[in-house]
Amino acid sequence: MELPAALPWGGLPPGGLIEAQDDATRAALIEHGRLLFTQPCNFFFAAQKLEQLPDIWLPEVAFCGRSNVGKSSLINALCNQKALARVSNTPGRTKQLNFFELGQRLTLVDMPGYGYAQAAKSVKEDWQGLMFNYLRGRPTLRRVILLMDARIETKPADVMAMRLLNDAAVSFQIVLTKSDDAKPFWLEKRFEEVSKLARRHTAGHPLVLVTSSEEKTGLDEVRAEIAILSNPPAV
Repeated sequence: MELPAALPWGGLPPGGLIEAQDDATRAALIEHGRLLFTQPCNFFFAAQKLEQLPDIWLPEVAFCGRSNVGKSSLINALCNQKALARVSNTPGRTKQLNFFELGQRLTLVDMPGYGYAQAAKSVKEDWQGLMFNYLRGRPTLRRVILLMDARIETKPADVMAMRLLNDAAVSFQIVLTKSDDAKPFWLEKRFEEVSKLARRHTAGHPLVLVTSSEEKTGLDEVRAEIAILSNPPAV
């Protein structure tokens, strides 16, 4: 696909889909995302403490959300793999930052889930401390994809996560998950709700995306938004 010649680097608007003014530009962004996610994606590091973080190398996009919101399932679906990120039926099982290298152009970071009710207070405090230190101290972090369950209302832990991201001055974009299991009227209500929440935060991206890892819907848009944050492809 030829990219519109009038656009900047690579023919792509730096703001992603929200700056796409016509169908051709939107199609070019979608194709750019598709091509990026056809590249190999491999796990390369895990960190439980700040001092264990890997050296800064590529731009990073992190996935954050409540326990069992579907982070690992979304990462697997985006990368067209079944077991890249470990999927668990036990909420709160992931306790570390997992790093994946995508096509030597981008690092995807799977963050531990928050808001697990049965987690000990010390575990919750450790999570908040580690996450905040990572978020504010990682200059290569381009954006956090904040996952929220389309089927249920916003939880206090979600509000806390948005406040944490905003305080750390880290751009975040809300992605609704599990939309296939939400009634249309409820999904519309959730979309409007979280869109308002995003706009209340200076770090919140105004474009909310709706996905289903089960039905593979909304993945093209997420890939497009992530791809615009990656390093340009090698010439």
